[in-house]
Amino acid sequence: MPNFLEGAGIGLRAPHLKELLTNNQLAEQVGWLEVLADNWLAKGGYNRDGLLALCERFPSVIHSVGLSLGGQAPINIDYLNQIRDLQRDTGSLMYSEHLSFSDADGRFVPDLLPLPYTDESLAYVCQRVQQVQEVIKQPLVIENVSAYIRCPDNQMSEAEFLGQLCQRSGCKLLLDLNNAYVNSVNFGEDLAKYISGYPIEQVAYLHLAGFEDKGDYLLDAHNHPICAAVWRLFEQVQQGAGPIPTLIEWDHQLPELSQLLEERNKAQAIIDTLARRAEPCLQAV
Repeated sequence: MPNFLEGAGIGLRAPHLKELLTNNQLAEQVGWLEVLADNWLAKGGYNRDGLLALCERFPSVIHSVGLSLGGQAPINIDYLNQIRDLQRDTGSLMYSEHLSFSDADGRFVPDLLPLPYTDESLAYVCQRVQQVQEVIKQPLVIENVSAYIRCPDNQMSEAEFLGQLCQRSGCKLLLDLNNAYVNSVNFGEDLAKYISGYPIEQVAYLHLAGFEDKGDYLLDAHNHPICAAVWRLFEQVQQGAGPIPTLIEWDHQLPELSQLLEERNKAQAIIDTLARRAEPCLQAV
């Protein structure tokens, strides 16, 4: 099994576990897996033996939603140790979380809320990222989030904030292209300008997902196929900076595994096509 990511993969979800374990013909169609840690850490959670068996067959990464990286509460070291142990047991190659917070004044909010993008916030998050990295002994990979509100006191864009965060802390970026598209629409910004600010050279991998159109805004619901505009954005990013490993997310109204793999195969085909186009240029150099 390679000790690096390449091509396209899928998010591992419990309803697909049995089929992935028993259907050997899927091996070349899956690529790699993103494991949502919170599903496997809870008491009475999913079949750990099944997870470990899959991670012996496919490269994997650990993703989580419970760290509250920008929150007021101290970093939960017990939670982080569980993440580290899960990563060790699965042989996962990296660990990713969100640039967000889920707690304030001792209260937990079941959402990934955006931070204020200020110098003070940047210094605070840098310190917490470095604390996490001391535990996991590797760079943390941080995802940009979808947002429906913004802090009026922002001093920089989210992209600029993430660029500074990568530079100062040594972390890497999980660039969610669907989140970027959702935010550009919700806040009425030009998509090309919005995406151009991200530190593409620091991207460890990409997320692709579907949204739900609520009329007045787009909801990052992960319950639909990837839209045409996000596919176009994906091609542009891959053409400009690829090949970048890419993960297909689908969390709600979960389809059959075959439909999820169709999305994955479409992403893989784009990556392969662009790689073939680049070969003559590389040979010429």
